[in-house]
Amino acid sequence: MAALRAMLSRLRGPLRPRPGCATLRPFASGAGFQYIIAEKKGKNSNVGFIQLNRPKALNALCDGLIIELNQALEAFEEDPAVGAIVVTGGEKAFAAGADIKEMQNQTFQDCYSRKFLSHWDRLTHVKKPIIAAVNGYALGGGCELAMMCDIIYAGEKAQFAQPEILLGTIPGAGGTQRLTRAVGKSLAMEMVLTGDRISAQDAKQAGLVSKIFPVERLVEEAIQCAEKIASNSKIVAAMAKESVNAAFEMTLTEGNKLEKKLFYSTFATEDRREGMTAFVEKRKASFKDQ
Repeated sequence: MAALRAMLSRLRGPLRPRPGCATLRPFASGAGFQYIIAEKKGKNSNVGFIQLNRPKALNALCDGLIIELNQALEAFEEDPAVGAIVVTGGEKAFAAGADIKEMQNQTFQDCYSRKFLSHWDRLTHVKKPIIAAVNGYALGGGCELAMMCDIIYAGEKAQFAQPEILLGTIPGAGGTQRLTRAVGKSLAMEMVLTGDRISAQDAKQAGLVSKIFPVERLVEEAIQCAEKIASNSKIVAAMAKESVNAAFEMTLTEGNKLEKKLFYSTFATEDRREGMTAFVEKRKASFKDQ
């Protein structure tokens, strides 16, 4: 944790929350964040764990929370001991949306000139695999945040929605794009145009969610999955993540070409040699992330 605190302290810089978000407290030790909890989990402390922590506001995504989330992601990305990251909220809400009080008086000029919400997608640039552990509400920006992660695990009472239409606006952090790619046009269109919620069970059936667990087991299961991922080669996991994500951006032909190049690239790593040698010798591989 000392290394994590030092990294976060170095990355903090001047923070200027928008109106409606209280001033951030400086990161010092332990629970130094105001809106999140960040620590390492797992038997080998190889899982970065981030919990959104605005319970009274149902983890509404204010500017200060996103800034702190980005700081923690940056620190875990730079930490060589961390191989995967878990992002979660509380049992009642993963995140019930963006903080409407911050957006209420924004103008078009404000949004356009300040590139409003542009810093929300920092999560999508992290090379390490990220698991969203979603309990309760994942609405609006909360649903968008979950979809920015690589894997979504849901508690059995989780609910997902893009209800921006009910506020006279549309999703602005990837909701119309990622949701359509995840569940298909018809269901995405229904959710975006009506604002209706879907259950964890419906989300799994539609392909938005990977697995469903009892509420009290969700975070533990997400951490166990992250530990399993972190036990593999970190550099090869990053290549695998890049290749899967490319499937949403490229044609099949282009994607296959990229996959082949990344596959070839693994042969330049010591971990590929170790993995195949261990398989032939019938022993467990010992990856060095090289």
